[in-house]
Amino acid sequence: MPRRILIVDDDPHIRQLLGFALGKSGLDTIEAEDGEAALAAVAARAPDLVILDINMPRMDGLETCRRLRAQSDVPILFLSSRDEEIDRVIGIEMGADDYVVKPFSPREVTARVQAILRRGATRGPGGECAGGRIVHNSLSIDGEGWRAAWDGTDVPLTVTEFATLRTLASAPGRVFSRDAIIDHVHGPGFAVTDRTIDSHIRNLRAKFAAVGATTLIETRAGIGYTLGPCTAADD
Repeated sequence: MPRRILIVDDDPHIRQLLGFALGKSGLDTIEAEDGEAALAAVAARAPDLVILDINMPRMDGLETCRRLRAQSDVPILFLSSRDEEIDRVIGIEMGADDYVVKPFSPREVTARVQAILRRGATRGPGGECAGGRIVHNSLSIDGEGWRAAWDGTDVPLTVTEFATLRTLASAPGRVFSRDAIIDHVHGPGFAVTDRTIDSHIRNLRAKFAAVGATTLIETRAGIGYTLGPCTAADD
């Protein structure tokens, strides 16, 4: 079955342009012209990924993302017409998986959509198997079930957050530079800013802190990140 992509933008030309490009890549597309229509489409059609414009009337993309994340883990790719880092960082911290700044190339959007979908498939970028189970003290990762847990409590993660955590957990003790994390999560040569990786790390820390995990990820100043000891507070 072809993957279904929901394109949310108040500009019909952009929806048509992206629909054509994604359709050529074998993806089915549905459209919504604003945030309210997007929420209804997600509930009715269960898309595999949402392309979401930030600047829309009635309900903007940030608010739409917030409401989607309250009810769904569907991957989200933001479109931003403002080249302002704060918009992109806020979007990522709300749970978006990636972003593209307007004006964009339809080919770039298609490539990012496919990269996100690959991260949610059974095989990760570069062909490595996403299956298997990793246990590191209180942290457990089920690659086949696409689940992460702390002391048996499931922690819901976006596709990109899960891939980032799995990368760190694949080699406890190794310090991953931001570029190395990008290569593992997105594939070599993928253009993502360091601040985006930092935002995903903050999201992971916050979500695990909510279940009592304070030793999940450690920062190595000037280098990158490494998996922490993942021990409970009373250990």
